Amino acid sequence: MVETPSKVQNIAQSHYSRPDIQKAMFDFCKHRETVANFNNKFFAKRPDTFDYPSDILNQAKQGATSFHCSEEIWTNPLDINTDMTPQQYNEIRTGWDLIIDIDSPYLDYGKIAAHLLIKELENHGIQNIGIKFSGSKGFHIIVPFKAFPESVDGVKTKDQFPDWPRAIAQYLFNKIRNPMNEEILKLSSKEKLKEQGELVSEHTCPKCSQPTIKKKFWKYRCPDIKCKTEIESPIKKKVVMSCPSCNAKMKLEGKREVDFCKVCKINTAKLEATSSYGGVQQQNLQEQFKEEITIKSTEDSVDIVLVSSRHLFRAPYSLHEKTAYASIPIDKSQIQTFSPSDAEPIKITKIKSFMPNSIKDEATKLLTKALKEAEKNKPKETQKKYDGKGIDLKGLTITEEMYPPIIKKLLLGIPNDGRKRALSLMLAFFTSLEFPQDYIEEKIEIWNNKNYAPLKQGYIKSQIAWSLKNKRLPPNYDKPIYKEFGITAPPIPGMKNPINYTIKRAFAAKPKTSEKFYIKAKNKGEI
Repeated sequence: MVETPSKVQNIAQSHYSRPDIQKAMFDFCKHRETVANFNNKFFAKRPDTFDYPSDILNQAKQGATSFHCSEEIWTNPLDINTDMTPQQYNEIRTGWDLIIDIDSPYLDYGKIAAHLLIKELENHGIQNIGIKFSGSKGFHIIVPFKAFPESVDGVKTKDQFPDWPRAIAQYLFNKIRNPMNEEILKLSSKEKLKEQGELVSEHTCPKCSQPTIKKKFWKYRCPDIKCKTEIESPIKKKVVMSCPSCNAKMKLEGKREVDFCKVCKINTAKLEATSSYGGVQQQNLQEQFKEEITIKSTEDSVDIVLVSSRHLFRAPYSLHEKTAYASIPIDKSQIQTFSPSDAEPIKITKIKSFMPNSIKDEATKLLTKALKEAEKNKPKETQKKYDGKGIDLKGLTITEEMYPPIIKKLLLGIPNDGRKRALSLMLAFFTSLEFPQDYIEEKIEIWNNKNYAPLKQGYIKSQIAWSLKNKRLPPNYDKPIYKEFGITAPPIPGMKNPINYTIKRAFAAKPKTSEKFYIKAKNKGEI
C-alpha cells in the first residue's frame, strides 16, 4: 500500500526551491551544524552542514521536510566528532548564540512568555533581539554571540557552553515566571485552570519557606450559651469531647483544611489562635504564608534543555512537519496579533532576517547578572561528585563495573526511540538499590546529554521524584523491554533480575559485611 504524502511533503520542494528562502536559510546556518529531517521518520547523518544554498533544494528532492541547526558556531561543523573531549570542542567552537525556546502547548501562553522575555532583555540593555515563530505554538528568541563580552573575569565566553547560556535562560525564566502566571490568570480563572488540571498551588512556611502540606482540622463548639468555647483539633474524636472550660459535651460543627509545616510544626490554625509567633506579629505571619501558583503548561515554557551540547533547533524558514507552517521571523510588534496562518508558505512575500544587528557587548549586563544569580543559588556545600570508585550502601560497596550490561548500555545514550523507557528502567535500578538522589540526578543528566534528543528537564525531574517515592525493582529479564535494547538473555543463565547481577558482584567483593543484606533480599524474592 502506497503511503499518502502529508501536506508538508507536498509543499516542501516548492517552498525550498525559492532562491530567497535558500539564501536566508544558508546565511543563517553558516558555520552551524545543520541537519535535515525526513518527515519525522529519521534525521540525516550527523555532523552535516550546507555547502551551498542549492543543498537545501537537493535534500528536499530526496525527501527532507525540515532543517535544524545548532546554537553553537564552529570553524567547520564537519570536524565535530562524538569522541571529542570538552576541550577539543572548545578548540573548534568559535561562539554560541543565546537561543530561548518558548515551548508552550497554547499559543496565547507563548505570546505572553515572548512579550515578557523581550521586555526583560530590553530592561537589561539589549535592544537588538531576533524573534521567530517556531512553526507550531511557540517562538524562538535570539541574542547573537556578538552581543556578549569575549570574557568574564578572564574566562572565555565561547568556552562556557552550555553552562552560561543555560544560566541566562534559568535567570530569565525566574524573572518572568510570576508575571507570566498573573497574565495567564487574567485569561482564565483559577477554577477553570484547576478543572483542566493546569493549576497547582502550594503554600510556603513563613519561618523556613518550605512547602507546606494540607491537614484536616475538626471544629468543636460548646453548646452552653454562657461558655461558647470553640476548639480546633487535628484529631476527630471518636468519643464525646468535653469542653475544657465548663465540661459540657461539645458539638462537632465541621472541618477545614489548614496548611501545616512539618519542619517548624506550625499551621494556619495555630497562627490564627495566637497573637504572635517568635516575636513576629500574627498578621505579618499570615501575609508570609504565601500561596505559590504553578501553571503546568508554563513550567517548561522556557526550554532549558535546548541549551545543551549539539542540540538543534528549527532553522528560520524551515517547515514544520505537523502544521506545514514555516518558522518565519517576525517583529516584536507582531507578537500579539500573530496568527499561525500568517506562516503559511504561500503567504511569505518578504524575507526578514532572524539575526539582528547586535551591538558589541550589549548583553554584558544580562550575562553578569545571570552568573551572579547562578552562583548565589548554588548549594552552600559543594555537591558531591561521584568518580565511580564506589558507593557504600548497606554494607555493599558498589562500583560502576558492577552494573549489569543493560544499565551500562543505556548509560551510553539512546540513539533513537526509547528514551523514556530507558529512563524508567535506570531509575528503577538506581532507586531500588537506594542510591543517593544527587548521584542519580548527576548520572541521568550526563546520560540525557548523550541522547539523540535530550528529554526535557521538567520531565526528568518529575520522574526522579516519583521514582524516589515509589521505589520498585527493574522488570525481570523475561520482559520484552530488554529485547528492545538488544538484550536477549540475562548476563548469567537463570538470573532473574538486573539487581541480582549487581548484588552478586558486590557480595563477592565483600561477602562478610554484605551477607545479611543479600540473604534478606533473596528471602523476600527481590532477587
